[in-house]
Amino acid sequence: MLTSEEWEVLLLSLRVGFFCVLFSLPPGIALGWLLARCQFKGKILLDGICHLPLVLPPVVTGYLLLLLFGRRGLLGGFFEQVLGMRLAFDWKGAVLASAVVGFPLMLRAVRLGIESVDPRLERVARTLGAGRLRAFCTVTLRLAAPSLLVGSLLTFARSLGEFGATITFVSNIAGETRTIPSAIYTYLNQPGEDAAAARLVVISIALSLAALLASEWVARRMAPPK
Repeated sequence: MLTSEEWEVLLLSLRVGFFCVLFSLPPGIALGWLLARCQFKGKILLDGICHLPLVLPPVVTGYLLLLLFGRRGLLGGFFEQVLGMRLAFDWKGAVLASAVVGFPLMLRAVRLGIESVDPRLERVARTLGAGRLRAFCTVTLRLAAPSLLVGSLLTFARSLGEFGATITFVSNIAGETRTIPSAIYTYLNQPGEDAAAARLVVISIALSLAALLASEWVARRMAPPK
């Protein structure tokens, strides 16, 4: 049985993971199409920048987010004063941190999915009267949907395990930014809370494994027959 505090941590982690996927998908599709279908100068550099969070220490990513989106950051002041949205030390900042760290997984899956679709199919749709955007949405995105789902599941799983960037950018505030990894870290540093940490470890493993198995199932299910 989970305590009310542990349920709060679990629900917050699921909420962060859901919005992380929701906000990662549109730029993932846009950049996935750009990298898959377009040739331009600086393409390799753009690809490297997009995948940089995959190899950077998460603490570095969190620090950069703090510089950009903190209250005195380049963009943080604008978001707070103009849009009334505070990101640093808020659960919405945890969504941003998770989205940035997990974005390379989303991007790679979407890009591979779009690359697997023959662009001639879009041209056929356009000859039948479909516009460029409609042809892309009804043909390419529809055929690449399994890759989008795989990318979403992997990004969700990555969000559940995100710790370094999150704790650097939004700290470890109970009821606000304390996700499963942060809670495990907190319990391990409190006497007599080993059982609570163990329960969250089991839940974390179960959720992450379920997401990975689901992504593998989708990939196998949607693979073309040999």
